[in-house]
Amino acid sequence: MKIHLVDGTYELFRNHFGAPPKKAPDGREVGATLGLVRSLMLLLSSPDVTHVAVAFDHVIESFRNKLYAGYKTGEGVDPNLLAQFSLAEKAVSALGLVVWPMVKFEADDAIATATARFKKVKSVEQIVICSVDKDLMQMVDGERVVCWDRRREIILDEKGVVEKFGVSPESIPDYLALVGDSADGYPGIKGWGAASTSTVLSRFKHIESIPKNPNKLGLGLGRATTLVENLQQNYQDALLFRELSTLRKDVPLKEKPSDLKWQGADERLKKFCRELGDERIPERISRWR
Repeated sequence: MKIHLVDGTYELFRNHFGAPPKKAPDGREVGATLGLVRSLMLLLSSPDVTHVAVAFDHVIESFRNKLYAGYKTGEGVDPNLLAQFSLAEKAVSALGLVVWPMVKFEADDAIATATARFKKVKSVEQIVICSVDKDLMQMVDGERVVCWDRRREIILDEKGVVEKFGVSPESIPDYLALVGDSADGYPGIKGWGAASTSTVLSRFKHIESIPKNPNKLGLGLGRATTLVENLQQNYQDALLFRELSTLRKDVPLKEKPSDLKWQGADERLKKFCRELGDERIPERISRWR
């Protein structure tokens, strides 16, 4: 079987900014939720999409906010979008898909846990992570675990990750720690840009292995000296940022791969779509249970 793990938070954001706004009969903004449902229906229309789970950040904050005060929060997020998170989870569940709503952990952690667990199962031929999140690139494994950008129709296997970032998947947390990740709210280490970081980590893989002798970095001496000094001065920050970017693989998910098989939409979807003001969606569902 092939398993598709969908980053529901990313998909909801994508549809909020990409799908037309729409108000339900009761006045609520529901455009992102309806766009998400249509997007998942399109995914399910493919013959090779049979086993699917969708992970959401039920709340934006997670355990990482306790580790680092600057980590991302819901501040600044459109209230019309925030109000649709629970709505989207209910809609996806009514569509008949497994939903993982994260509170302590993040959606990425749920996907990482499922990937680490399910790729050990012999009947699982491939895991397709439907997301563009850089954090999830650390889970890519050969061609068995890949990341799929559905909007641009780009699939990244392990070779693709190396071509894009200059480092292997196992070094992605170290890469993000040094370069920084504005989406998650941590700045990285001063001077460590994408090019210099990929050059160094392609040789040394992890922060602890980066030599203190600038002559060994494989860069110009002046540049290397500055990078080494900045890293040593901010070494604990670098390790903290790597902890923030390292996905957890111990989320308590109860499902096994066979539980992810899509059996069809639930009858609840008809009522749900009626409440949201779009009764055409159920007409396009090919399978009901």
